[in-house]
Amino acid sequence: MITIGIDPHKASLTAVALDPTGHQLATGRVTVNAGAYKTLMSWAARWPRRRFAVEGAAGLGRGIAQLLATAGEDVVDVPATLAARARLLDTGGTRKTDQADAASVAHAAMRRTRLRPVLAEDHTTQLRLLSERRDDLATERVRVLNRLHVLLRDLIPGGAPPT
Repeated sequence: MITIGIDPHKASLTAVALDPTGHQLATGRVTVNAGAYKTLMSWAARWPRRRFAVEGAAGLGRGIAQLLATAGEDVVDVPATLAARARLLDTGGTRKTDQADAASVAHAAMRRTRLRPVLAEDHTTQLRLLSERRDDLATERVRVLNRLHVLLRDLIPGGAPPT
């Protein structure tokens, strides 16, 4: 089983493939855009028996982790603190690069058996996220209007007319 560690960022993600002994087989860097999933899967296609380990699959890595889980791939969430510990133990230093981070994510996934598997979200979760976003936008709109009203009261003699 090949373990593919993924270190996600806003604009790119770095993937490192490790064999069962922990030796690095390949690395890849993918730009995060509409074709990121397809590019990553083309890169990983050479290993039919694979497992993906995503750092922060509930945070910054959520997008790619959900795409992989929805496609039926074996995906686990590796907490950032666990990946950092693995990097320190593997390299013996604190040098931090995207490739070293992705490798430490894969090493952590190989050594830990009780990592949280990433499951594909259902429509209920997606609707909840959309509803929360709408609520956030409505709250922000009210906040901006209240700030504008206070500013107009201070700038216009006699205050702003009531609406």
